[in-house]
Amino acid sequence: MAIQVYVALGANLAEPIQQLNVAVTALKALAVNDTFMVSAYYRSKPMGDVVQPDYVNAVAGFHTTLLPIELLDALQDIEQHQGRVRLKRWGPRTLDLDLLLYGNQHISKPRLCVPHYGMKQRSFVLVPLADIAPSLTLPCNTSLESLISVKMRDELQKLIDLS
Repeated sequence: MAIQVYVALGANLAEPIQQLNVAVTALKALAVNDTFMVSAYYRSKPMGDVVQPDYVNAVAGFHTTLLPIELLDALQDIEQHQGRVRLKRWGPRTLDLDLLLYGNQHISKPRLCVPHYGMKQRSFVLVPLADIAPSLTLPCNTSLESLISVKMRDELQKLIDLS
């Protein structure tokens, strides 16, 4: 049986828009037919204190038959295929794919925590997620829209609207 998932995409190295375009194509291969959606692409400031270029971010949503760890492995394979090297926490990267939600499940394993631990505070996750799932209620029974402030929307610059 297929389950609805949401994946955050981010890149700030090696042609970030192209990195997201390639990742979107790879993610579509993980989706059950005709269920794939992707938000607009947004420019955002990097987190942390590492000096680096701005990010390009988006969120994809789709149904998949992969189990959570299988999906995580597939996401990490896509990252590695696109040259992801994990050097610094919150450092620059060619591609970052984070599993935000796997249905309404709560998963706490050494390799995987779902819902994604920081998603409720990150405008570069919440705003694109609202593009494709505006009426979404998170597994904690909080509506997505209630988490998004005007300030969050103002922090991001829409680059490409794929709708």
